Amino acid sequence: MFVDNGDLTTDVLRGAYGRFPSGVTAVCGLVDARPAGIAASSFTSVSLRPPLVSVCVARTSTTWPVLRQASHLGVSVLAEDQGPVARALAARSPDRFASVDWVAEPRGSVFVLGAALWLECRITEEIPAGDHTIALLEVDRLSPHATVPPVVFHASTFRSLAKS
Repeated sequence: MFVDNGDLTTDVLRGAYGRFPSGVTAVCGLVDARPAGIAASSFTSVSLRPPLVSVCVARTSTTWPVLRQASHLGVSVLAEDQGPVARALAARSPDRFASVDWVAEPRGSVFVLGAALWLECRITEEIPAGDHTIALLEVDRLSPHATVPPVVFHASTFRSLAKS
């Protein structure tokens, strides 16, 4: 049974889109010597040459206008035990980093300690897309942590990957 376009409420769409499992990233940087960051599950690789990734950010975000001022952003692919980190960075709290272990790099990128992957990036383009902005990020450096399994976000729940 299909739900017609006129009945596609945000709740219906959120439930439908939640059927697609994704990783969860923390996109963070230093702004005025303080960490700023968001949690994003709408993250994907885009290109190998040049090395590009993208993240989608709600246009209603009050953090993105601050965060985009950073010269470099750290994208941390969160580990399977870092669901609480994602929730902290998604909260509307003045100090989202109070319970997050993080490190800042000299270029101003901020990374979550214990993550599965770190990507140091620069914003190359922002593309309006409905109620979101697609931010294209060029990867300058990366640090994989191959033994750290990533968290999976599915149906509004954090899950672990199962080995087959």
